[in-house]
Amino acid sequence: MLNSELERFIQEDLGPYDLSCTLVPEREVKAIIFAKEECTLAGIDVAMSIFKYFNLHATTPYHDGDKIQAGDTIFYLAGSSVSMLRAERLSLNFLGHLSGIATLTSRCVQIVSAFSDAKVACTRKTVPGMRSLEKMAVMAGGGDTHRFSLSDCIMLKDNHIKLMGFEAAISEARKRASFTQKIDVEVETMEEALLVAGLGVDIIMLDNMSPGEVLRTVQTLKKAGLKEHVFIEVSGNITIENLEEYAKTGVDVISMGSLIHAARWMDLSMEFSV
Repeated sequence: MLNSELERFIQEDLGPYDLSCTLVPEREVKAIIFAKEECTLAGIDVAMSIFKYFNLHATTPYHDGDKIQAGDTIFYLAGSSVSMLRAERLSLNFLGHLSGIATLTSRCVQIVSAFSDAKVACTRKTVPGMRSLEKMAVMAGGGDTHRFSLSDCIMLKDNHIKLMGFEAAISEARKRASFTQKIDVEVETMEEALLVAGLGVDIIMLDNMSPGEVLRTVQTLKKAGLKEHVFIEVSGNITIENLEEYAKTGVDVISMGSLIHAARWMDLSMEFSV
């Protein structure tokens, strides 16, 4: 994390007149950060940046993606009592939020891997300003980041199609795309999937289809000899509860906004030893 980014978060948390932390006597103390529940870790480097900024000595045996149990110590800390208090909430917020995303992603990847080789990906449904960190947490859980921004891939969604139609939108995208950019087109029916597959797109995203509809669409594309030339992505209303059914459909990518917006923060805590 850049210092400019970090200082914005610190300014938000400390405010203009931090009395609560400066009430305590300035002295050298030790502390630990530990888990209160089982989780997959993410945000280790972010927390390290926070501790470094406040001149705290921090060590950890863990890396992003490591799985830990309740009671495990994540960080051993030493340094100024005032600085420790100032770093406490910020570091715990990042670790708890990002580890929650990594934990949910890991569970989803485990479910899918039991039935297929499909990738589990997140989406652009991220907190503004937090996208790179939240996608990093998805990676820590074994998931795919999907596109980081609109510049990474040309995705033609329902509103593009309403304005231009499939053929015109795809044709214009192919004219203007760099050779490094793929074209991903959202469809809502089997007929639309067959149409865009024949127009030479790279990825077809089956949007808001039931598992049964997805399975029939994949099978139809195979029978038409079109499946081997295109990646099939499925997205929309996919949760950990119905994930198994989508994993059995034969798609290549399962995109889940819920990896981020439905992830529960992990319960972590800092404890002083004085």
